[in-house]
Amino acid sequence: MADIWLISVPLDKTSLTSLEKLKRTIAKTNLASCCRFSIPELKVGMAADLSCVFCFPEGIPGEMHSLGERTCQCLKEVMEQSSDKVLENTLANGVDLLSYATKFQWDRAKYPTALPLRSLVDKISKQVLQVETELKSRSAAYNSLKASLKSLERKTEGSLQTRNLNDIVRREDLVDSEYLTTLLVVVARGSYVQWERSYESLSQFVVPRSSKLYEDREGGVFSVTLFKRAVGEFKAKARQSKFTVREYNFDLEEQQHQEMKQLGVAKKEQYVSQTVFYLCVCVHACPQGIFVRWLKVNFSELFVAWIHLKALRVYVESVLRYGLPVGFQALLLQPDKKHMKKLREELASLFKHLDPTAAASKTDVRGHTQLPRADYNPVVFKRISFSVN
Repeated sequence: MADIWLISVPLDKTSLTSLEKLKRTIAKTNLASCCRFSIPELKVGMAADLSCVFCFPEGIPGEMHSLGERTCQCLKEVMEQSSDKVLENTLANGVDLLSYATKFQWDRAKYPTALPLRSLVDKISKQVLQVETELKSRSAAYNSLKASLKSLERKTEGSLQTRNLNDIVRREDLVDSEYLTTLLVVVARGSYVQWERSYESLSQFVVPRSSKLYEDREGGVFSVTLFKRAVGEFKAKARQSKFTVREYNFDLEEQQHQEMKQLGVAKKEQYVSQTVFYLCVCVHACPQGIFVRWLKVNFSELFVAWIHLKALRVYVESVLRYGLPVGFQALLLQPDKKHMKKLREELASLFKHLDPTAAASKTDVRGHTQLPRADYNPVVFKRISFSVN
């Protein structure tokens, strides 16, 4: 989990002096790492343009973070066999997330600074909603494919009474004529001798010496050929002897087997490992990892948009709090997890002059000292937390 703080302070002499003290303090005590956070001058416009940032479509800022987490989770699910490589695939503009945030540069091509704030907000909002809609559609399609494949795979991994038997039974061993048919009977390993001695007597219409064993680790399946009119009688007698007659259709199970292979190929097309990808490039025949590629691109887009939104809110809050003309410096702090409380106290102490109520309300009516709230910050403050596990 990475936890970074964005703060901004005005460019007056007192604040700049306090800022230098803060830098020296955190350098000596290792409270945090610190770097400048560059925000270009934006088109402020009317008060309505400023307020639109705080009237951002309800839930969108939180939804961006949630959507990013869901996108990352989808990536982990699709990359199930290489989940340890998720971290190296969740990047922002080709670099790891922390590096992108600490070396942030406003993307003027994607978010032109000449646009009014309202237009920038609308642009980010539409981008987020578009990704959310497409993510729902793509993940639903992928999960449907995965569920269908899992359902068919269970038929190959289950017991001999339910699993697909086409891997051990051959078509040419099955008789299906006008009068004769072949049944498959599941027999426990310890009952082989009993079966061999008794199967011909389960019906007078059983073809002698027609039984053949198909075996795997679990047990065995015996085939037996008999007249079709005797199938009901044979099943009843087999059940009494604790033999299970399988409902079996070679063509149907072969169709399911082919369907499973096709679904497996379709699932793999959603994710191709880097090794396979490079090999396929070499032979000019690359089955692209469609869903993975989409997730990687849109995770990057979401994270980039999210950091731009944070920068936008820092800019607007700084204008609203410190006034015009625009004059503030933004910093990115990466606090030590053990010293977050101490760092907040340091900020409150060094920049208490920015609290408009500090001078007038140092004590209450009973003479008690008033302490700032735990979540109070005299400077413009934004927290960014993200993780990729």
